[in-house]
Amino acid sequence: MTTAESVLAPPRVTTAADSATIRRKQGFQHGGWFVAPFLVLFTLFVIWPLLRGVYLSLTDADITGDGESFVGLDNYREALDDPLMWDALGHSAYFTLLVVPCITVLAFLLAMLAHHIERGKWLWRLCFFAPFLLPSTVAGNLWQWLFNPGTGMINHVLGLDTPWLTDKSYAMLAIVITTLWWTVGFSFLLYLAALQSIPDHLYEAAKLDGANAWHRTVHITLPMLRNITGLVITLQILASLQVFDQAVVMLDFGPGPENATRTFVQYTLEAGFTSYRVGYASAISVIFFVIIAVVALARMWLLRNREEATR
Repeated sequence: MTTAESVLAPPRVTTAADSATIRRKQGFQHGGWFVAPFLVLFTLFVIWPLLRGVYLSLTDADITGDGESFVGLDNYREALDDPLMWDALGHSAYFTLLVVPCITVLAFLLAMLAHHIERGKWLWRLCFFAPFLLPSTVAGNLWQWLFNPGTGMINHVLGLDTPWLTDKSYAMLAIVITTLWWTVGFSFLLYLAALQSIPDHLYEAAKLDGANAWHRTVHITLPMLRNITGLVITLQILASLQVFDQAVVMLDFGPGPENATRTFVQYTLEAGFTSYRVGYASAISVIFFVIIAVVALARMWLLRNREEATR
């Protein structure tokens, strides 16, 4: 373009789309410096260990890391044919089936009680939430003493002689009871916050129409808590499948009577740090990661389909 043409050419008009593009570029340039520390730490402590674990699952590495050789999918084939792994997965799934419905219902009932009680609200809320603040070792040791068949308070108060932690029929139940007491506070807090966000005028209108407390709960409270219930169920499923702390503490870091409480995470730990087979333990971990991811994605898919159906 000549000098005359450049003088006669009309000025370029900046459109709204151009302005938005410029703002996005500027925002990315400035915001990138703020997220850079997180991305570095996330890569070092999440992405790199994940990739390293996948690589080790394809080798016969031991705990020393010396002399590892590539074995391909042999570890995965062995894991899929390992009955101990399937037993451990079954124990984790059984624990999840027991804990998730109980903790969801219990958390909702406690939240309803703390929300509607008039006197001493702060004390009730503190009592329901306080156990969640305890470390897992404290909660496990406390309930290990309570379940002691000789000196424990539970058998003494109830007049029982139940071998809670030495009989395979009761060991998992004892862990479930401990988990309910220890972790219900988190779900209780979520439900309580959701209850406080429900508008009061909905209940007032229902009262004017003659709805009793049961009808208000069924037709107002439960539908308004549908999303938080889905969140509680999802979080509890993911957490329960990874049960480890309270199980090993209450059973003195053992697999329980007749291996009845050996969970998937515990079996992975035993494979890597007791049998010193880090490659095999990495393969088990990858399998467990896939299972957790499938469960989470399935829950998200069901939730999305339900939201689309209600629109």
